Amino acid sequence: MPVLSDAKVRALKPKEKPYKQADFDGLFLLVNPGGSKLWRCKYRWMGKEKLLSFGKYPDLSLKQARAQRDDARKLLAEPQFPSRPPWLC
Repeated sequence: MPVLSDAKVRALKPKEKPYKQADFDGLFLLVNPGGSKLWRCKYRWMGKEKLLSFGKYPDLSLKQARAQRDDARKLLAEPQFPSRPPWLC
């Protein structure tokens, strides 16, 4: 049940302090005071909260950010640490 749409993401305006706009399954957009919008995803690994950074909007679209989130969730289900560099796996 997606919360964000491309139109909603484009319409988000910076505020005095950074704020998060949630999508679903841990994906959110961090909107900074300078106007940058960064895709992030929260997840838990071995009982600890972790954070993945996917990229900057509009370089990375909502659809692409969701796809990266889904890929990370697949790794967690295996279980593999999604932010570990491939050469360490």
